[in-house]
Amino acid sequence: MDSYNVIISPKALSQLNNYIDYIQYTLLNEQAAYSVWQDALETRDRLSEIAGNLKYCNHPQLKENKYRVIHFGHHRYTMIYRIEGQNVYVDAIYHQLQDYENIFADEIRL
Repeated sequence: MDSYNVIISPKALSQLNNYIDYIQYTLLNEQAAYSVWQDALETRDRLSEIAGNLKYCNHPQLKENKYRVIHFGHHRYTMIYRIEGQNVYVDAIYHQLQDYENIFADEIRL
């Protein structure tokens, strides 16, 4: 099985850091913040192995542009990514309660 090189965009990393900061400094739950961080790392590692096997987004323009999603294993967060050769580019991370496909499509002006 081929493995992919996973590249987290600055925007996606910033989004993840904002979620973790909220959990740690607003909700005052350091253990939960650490747990989300660990889940993000595990999801990144899993993505390096299975990126090509996951389904495309449902949003028509995202699907047309070959965006896919992977859900975190233990928390309600999602990475939106695309594959170019052996590289996987994670362009955004959202909480699953958000309308993440439409938000992302609007943000990248599709």
